[in-house]
Amino acid sequence: MDWFFADNTGEEGSLCLITGEDAVHITKSLRMSVGEILTVCGKDKRERICKIERISADGVLVRVCTSEECMHEPLTEVTLYFALTKGDKPETVIQKSVELGVFRIVPVLTDRCISRPNAASAEKKLIRYRKIALQAAMQSRRGIIPEVRPVTDLKNAAKELSEYDKVILFYEGGGEPLRKLITENDKKIAVFIGPEGGFGEDEVSFLKENGALVSTLGKRILRAETAPIAALAVIMFHTGNLE
Repeated sequence: MDWFFADNTGEEGSLCLITGEDAVHITKSLRMSVGEILTVCGKDKRERICKIERISADGVLVRVCTSEECMHEPLTEVTLYFALTKGDKPETVIQKSVELGVFRIVPVLTDRCISRPNAASAEKKLIRYRKIALQAAMQSRRGIIPEVRPVTDLKNAAKELSEYDKVILFYEGGGEPLRKLITENDKKIAVFIGPEGGFGEDEVSFLKENGALVSTLGKRILRAETAPIAALAVIMFHTGNLE
């Protein structure tokens, strides 16, 4: 069943208007018509089976038939802080991270980042990243659209780390196996992944001083766009979210 997101969702019997690109997709690409069924999720992690009531220039008006908690959402909220990589690699990281169940994505500028967009370019990229997150959330039938934040730096990122049950820094210089660091009881986890050149020793020390635990993804050196995907998959496994 086709999957969409809307902010104005209600309970059974209520009406919801789908607008913008989603409405165009429903009418032009999917060629859906009045009476057909689709799924709409709001910000409350609930999925609603809806029937199309009316199609007009304003959008697609649907009526909520059933409303229940979305069972596709992980029980663990993982925030991914990943160092900006060059080219379109961040787009791959965002897409696959959303599919794997990430809760929030924060691009970070570190000392060895090659990509350093100016303000105008960063804003343009952020719009693109959020669209990719939306599309991936629809494809993987998420109950939420994971937040993609504007680019920040390590100093500002470190100010948020007290919010998490565990903060994991993946470092090619070695560390503890992930299975020794996290459990199913960890409900909020932050993950730090470095750029193509990795984290500098000063950056590792700084994050450790702010509560990060150093972990490893094995003896092989993974590409910067592979490491976040591997890390999220392993975390979801060890927290029971791949069962």
